[in-house]
Amino acid sequence: MFDNICKFLAENFSSDFASWLLGEPITFTELSPSELSLEPIRADALILLQSDEVVLHLEFQTQPKAEIPFRMADYRLRVYRRFPQKRMSQAVIYLQQTSSELVQQDTFILERTRHEFDIFRLWEQPTNVFLQYQGLLPFAVLSNTSDRAETLRQVAQEISKISDQRTQSNVAASAFILAGLVLEKNIVKQLLREELMQESVTYQAIKDEGRSEGIRRVAINLLREGMSVEMVARVTGLTVEQVQQLEISAGENQGE
Repeated sequence: MFDNICKFLAENFSSDFASWLLGEPITFTELSPSELSLEPIRADALILLQSDEVVLHLEFQTQPKAEIPFRMADYRLRVYRRFPQKRMSQAVIYLQQTSSELVQQDTFILERTRHEFDIFRLWEQPTNVFLQYQGLLPFAVLSNTSDRAETLRQVAQEISKISDQRTQSNVAASAFILAGLVLEKNIVKQLLREELMQESVTYQAIKDEGRSEGIRRVAINLLREGMSVEMVARVTGLTVEQVQQLEISAGENQGE
């Protein structure tokens, strides 16, 4: 679930991620692994984005894995084979704090072959960076902050300033889910309830919790807003199968 949220944010707020990781607000489009001529390697949250000059490869990890360095090297070569003229930036972003040495590995070495990539341990990143961009707001609570509840309150305040309703709802839902990695659910619900506009579909999802018909309506609204099935399931408490059925039913009704 966390993987899908990160993928959603990176793909829909690519210029915000570029500002953070590359220092310039480049707008990217999605690059499908199938365009690289080989079957994709299984990844927690593989994200390939491209502009005319740059390919951005992001991987979000909740748990460190030993195969990450090889995967980064392999995808670098895949992209070079397909786009030899483009430069490439690669980053592994670790969400949860851990003492594992694997989150320090930023190099793949095999005999005389050496490949380096960037790593970002969110718990070491300054909070103010994430408060500057709409698409990065959900990550602020995972950053280097001494008071995560207060940081989430700041995030909620920034979200309430977003004028576009759809964007506000999507960012709020993402913040709600990612905050669950480091804060108790009741704290997250309380803080987001206090600060977000009550017309937000995300707020309504929380407010209607426990009321089956209300949850059903909210789930359909979230699907129509373009959220993934997995995200809707997480926000509403429904199972993925239930949300998929609602998606099918809503599509049939819309076609009538």
